[in-house]
Amino acid sequence: MSVLLRVDPGASIVAAPANSHNRLWPDLEPVASIDPGDAFVAELRDGMDGELGRGRTSESIAQLDLGANHPLTGPVEVRGAKPGDVLVVEILEIETGSFGASAVIPGFGLLGDQFDAPYLVHWDIADGVARSAQLPGIAVRGEPFLGCIAVAPSRELLERAAAREAALAAGGGFVLEPLADRAVPAVEPYASRALRTIPPRENGGNLDLRQAGAGSRLLLPVHVPGALLSLGDAHFAQGEGESCGTAIEVAAKATVRVGLRPAAQLRWTPRFPAIEYTEPPRNAARAWFATTGIPIADDGANRQLDLTVAARRALEELVSWLVHERGLSREQGYVLASVAADLTIAEAVNVPNGLVSCRLPLDVFDDPSASPG
Repeated sequence: MSVLLRVDPGASIVAAPANSHNRLWPDLEPVASIDPGDAFVAELRDGMDGELGRGRTSESIAQLDLGANHPLTGPVEVRGAKPGDVLVVEILEIETGSFGASAVIPGFGLLGDQFDAPYLVHWDIADGVARSAQLPGIAVRGEPFLGCIAVAPSRELLERAAAREAALAAGGGFVLEPLADRAVPAVEPYASRALRTIPPRENGGNLDLRQAGAGSRLLLPVHVPGALLSLGDAHFAQGEGESCGTAIEVAAKATVRVGLRPAAQLRWTPRFPAIEYTEPPRNAARAWFATTGIPIADDGANRQLDLTVAARRALEELVSWLVHERGLSREQGYVLASVAADLTIAEAVNVPNGLVSCRLPLDVFDDPSASPG
């Protein structure tokens, strides 16, 4: 029987912290333990921790408090997972609530500098479609997915990410640095030093990769014993890029199955999360494999939402996968990526790390059913 992780989606994570956390840290205590091959069910708060809920108005969110946002359910220990392994998170089902919210938040999003006042949109969700009084005559069809899927960072990754983000902030970049206020759990040194969940990193996190819905498998490099997997930030629908910084944010229930690929059996290990559909996904005729990248420059420095650098990282990852998994030379892989793979902006807003995916249809191979990864 699947493990069920319950949370209270109607209460803030600060008031009801059971089975939840909202920062990333190597040493969090797991709320459950499972074996590879097991499934579990996680109830999820919306990614804004209720800050955009019913009863809120555009005027009332002028002083939006994002200290508790991206509440995550977990972490879940995967027995036997070790650094160097790859965790495979197979998304089986996502059930969303009947209410969603989106917002324009001044200063946030791709055009954040062009909007001086917040604007809140509430959505009613029924029969797979979202409608809003604020957008009359419009129906958005749902494609639910998990915006945030993360394993715990190692202590080394924690320190490296904190250092590169602090350097970016010191140079005038916009970074959400560690913040003890509204951290869950409210214990030290976690509260003051743990990584915020706004940007994606090597251990996953706030990917906002709309392909991470039912039927997909996300590949995450393991950084700590047990992996410590957490889920959150469900979206009913989102455009590629998440331009204004919010999707249709919803509470949800997610069912996932977790597999493990041991390091000793791997030919290729992703530096950043990768995702695969080995059968055609919803609304598509082709199965595919995709790598991702964030704006980490060749010298290891963080670049502020530099999607060109993120695209380079995603493309490098795909070429490396083609070399190690499909036996191509780097030149062959580079050409194949150019003629058949799509570089796509998954999100351009999660400061400082935009995410770009590089997606290759598997039917370019005479044997497309060969298991990737």
